[in-house]
Amino acid sequence: MTGWIEDTAALEALYGTPRAAATVKVADRITPAYRAWIEASPFCILSTVGPEGLDGSPRGDDGPVVAVLDEATLALPDRRGNDRIDSLRNIVRDPRVALMFLIPGAGTVIRVNGSARISAAADLLDRFASHGKPPRSVVVVSVQEVYFQCARAVMRARLWDGGIADPAALPTPGRMLETMSGAAIDGDAYDRDWPGRAAGSLW
Repeated sequence: MTGWIEDTAALEALYGTPRAAATVKVADRITPAYRAWIEASPFCILSTVGPEGLDGSPRGDDGPVVAVLDEATLALPDRRGNDRIDSLRNIVRDPRVALMFLIPGAGTVIRVNGSARISAAADLLDRFASHGKPPRSVVVVSVQEVYFQCARAVMRARLWDGGIADPAALPTPGRMLETMSGAAIDGDAYDRDWPGRAAGSLW
């Protein structure tokens, strides 16, 4: 493979100067318009970095996935997951984070860059209790920049109109686990039990 781009000068020569619309949209705080989009989003991807590498973690809720505490601060409750704590482990060692917010049906994607800390303060956990259960921690994000992403990627992927791939034709999580575990995990049993297990452990 050839054609590697090795420095920013070559990269900028290839892409040129971005139009004003690509740069003036960047804010150093959560403006009222950005707040409206963030508070409407039930889903985001939390990206972190640590000594072992990078992590991108999906986060979702049945209401806003984060709370806007003020124009410079977001709070992301850590709901039930797989307990790998990759993102949280990264944050305690390197506070840099990026969040990408999606709203089903909308092409606009909101992006937030900043730094984060993790709190297990009882009053904060109680504030974010849902369905009678508090999160085990809350990721508190100090916002450094926020902007909206061009919608072309969502449009190309047809993300909200059924997409391109048929999920039923793809390997199931159970099948992948059975393969990766050398058949120590029964894939059919995992897939069969998963809907009930998930329904009983969302919170």
